Formats: sequence, structure tokens, C-alpha cells
Amino acid sequence: MSYQFITSAKLPTRHGKFDLHVFENQDGQEHVMLTVGLPVVDQDIELDATLDKKDDELSQRPAPLVRIHSECLTGDAFSSLKCDCGPQLNTAMQAIQASGCGAILYLRQEGRGIGLTNKIRAYALQDQGHDTLDANLMLGLPADARIYDMCGPMLAHVGVDEVRLITNNPDKVAYLTDHGINVTERVPSVVGVNDMNAEYLATKRDRMGHLLDKEFYTEAHLNK
Repeated sequence: MSYQFITSAKLPTRHGKFDLHVFENQDGQEHVMLTVGLPVVDQDIELDATLDKKDDELSQRPAPLVRIHSECLTGDAFSSLKCDCGPQLNTAMQAIQASGCGAILYLRQEGRGIGLTNKIRAYALQDQGHDTLDANLMLGLPADARIYDMCGPMLAHVGVDEVRLITNNPDKVAYLTDHGINVTERVPSVVGVNDMNAEYLATKRDRMGHLLDKEFYTEAHLNK
């Protein structure tokens, strides 16, 4: 699937000022990138040629701090305690502002790609005691339907071919690496832990392979 840049603007936030870039695929699905300290490259020049022409200051800087964040209306906008999405997004925005160079790739794939309505249906099953993975499977849906093929074009727009990636999900590291983007460091994001989402996080850790500290979550939240 192809993606094209549509428009950009300045976005002041409580965390600081970002440049906001909008991308769209041929089906009209929109994705957003927030950036700090990343100038747009000339899109008429091949990315490799553009990267070769970076000035000394840019070439010597640390790799940009990047978070790939899939949309979560309930967590990002409504401050849901069922997940850690809202705290992860806000913490990443703060960290990128502090670093002075980085990006949030905000991907419009709600509910790990199953959509908002199905996500709420899965929530109802979780209310009955099923975990986040089984709830999706009981609805006949994938445990995780997200894709990341939009990440390459979005990062290319600002001339980025290596990143320090804020994530607990090894699939994101593997995807970027497999598509020619060097992940120089994985930066863990352990925030927003509470009694309402401890089992959700444990499921991501134990059944979905997310890199979370077993001792921390078990002792602090699960073995009361």
C-alpha cells in the first residue's frame, strides 16, 4: 500500500511545540506524525542521496527518539485505566521534547487494528473475566491486526533512517529493522501501571511477547 504526504502545520501542546505532518493512503486512511528537530527532506530526491548530504551537525547527533503509537481513543483521549496507552503517549511526547529531536508516529489503527466497535466488544468480554488476547479471538478477530508499512514513508519524509525506539514490543523493532531502518536502541516504556491494567499488561508480557519486567509487575500488582 502506498502513502503520500498531505500537509503539515505547527502544533503547540502542553508538552511543547511539535510539527504535525498528515499522511494518507489510497483508501483515504490518515496517519499523523509529530516531530521535533527534524527538517523535511526534499521529496524529489532519492532518500539515500538526501541522507548522504546531511551536514556535519545532523550526522553527528544521536539517532532521533521515536515512538510508534497506535490510536487508542479510550486511553489517549478518555484516560482509561484499562491500558497504559495514554501515559505511554504523553511520556513519549515529553521525552522527545526533552531530547530535542524525535517523532511520534500516530497510526490510525484502533484496538490493535480491529477498530473501535470491536475493541469495545472485546472490552465487554474482558469485563466477564477474559484476557485481552482471548477476547479478540472469541470475536473471531486476530490478537493483533496492526501493520507498520506506513512507518517507512513517514520517517523518510524527515530523512530518518535510524532511530532510538520507545517500545516494549519486539515486533516493532523487528519490522523497522527488516525494512532498512536501524534501531540503535530500544527504550523501554514502563508507565501508567495500575491495579486496573496489571492483568492486561501481564497478558501482553506472557502471551504476546512484550518486554516487560516480570518481577516488577508480579510483585507490585498481581500477587496481593
